[in-house]
Amino acid sequence: MNCLLCHTPYNPITSWQHFLTLKKADCLCAKCRNALLKIAGDICDICGRPSAGLKPSHQQKRLCADCIRWQADDEWKDVLTKNRSVYMYNDFMKEVVALWKFRGDYAVVQAFQDEFCREFYRHFDNTFLIVPVPLSAERLFERGFNQAKALAELLALPIHELLCRRHLEKQSKKSRLERLRTENVFRLSEQTSLQGKPIVLIDDIYTTGTTLRHAAKVLLKAGAASVSSLTLARG
Repeated sequence: MNCLLCHTPYNPITSWQHFLTLKKADCLCAKCRNALLKIAGDICDICGRPSAGLKPSHQQKRLCADCIRWQADDEWKDVLTKNRSVYMYNDFMKEVVALWKFRGDYAVVQAFQDEFCREFYRHFDNTFLIVPVPLSAERLFERGFNQAKALAELLALPIHELLCRRHLEKQSKKSRLERLRTENVFRLSEQTSLQGKPIVLIDDIYTTGTTLRHAAKVLLKAGAASVSSLTLARG
């Protein structure tokens, strides 16, 4: 068997659990699996940023400095209830995301299934509407698939494509202030009432949180009770 990421031949470790539960063997070799740095320990209550390594001046009452700034802004306060992420966006994860998103290796998503589902059910349940963050039509044509929808499909729950997105310059090229000043690129894909419904946005990476908050604002305006997010990685 070859590792899904590095393509090195390896013998996956199996046990009686795999035979009795029909659990699939790991599609990654031990080296690649261990290079994915899972988030653990104390985190910011809102964005899920690990507290380890943060200076005392960069956190307050279980919030990081970024979320303190978000909460101090009346326009954005409580727009995103919380974000939870599975992995840190370390150098190895950056390589994996590049392989997946920009070089079109759709199958890479299989490597995240168990941990992504486990993290979802740690913080949410099937009463939440699953909404993948959309790509613009231009970006979708360019990549061939929406990585956020690919992650959402791992949950094996109904997916609600409630949002559309206008095509603009890549958000990763902009500063936090430039992102904040950008007109909201999201709109509802159809007029619908979300009255009283909790929502989980699904995306690949949480960086500044601006994209997720813009999407959340549209959903809250449509009546959603709350909007949280689950991302693969935390930048």
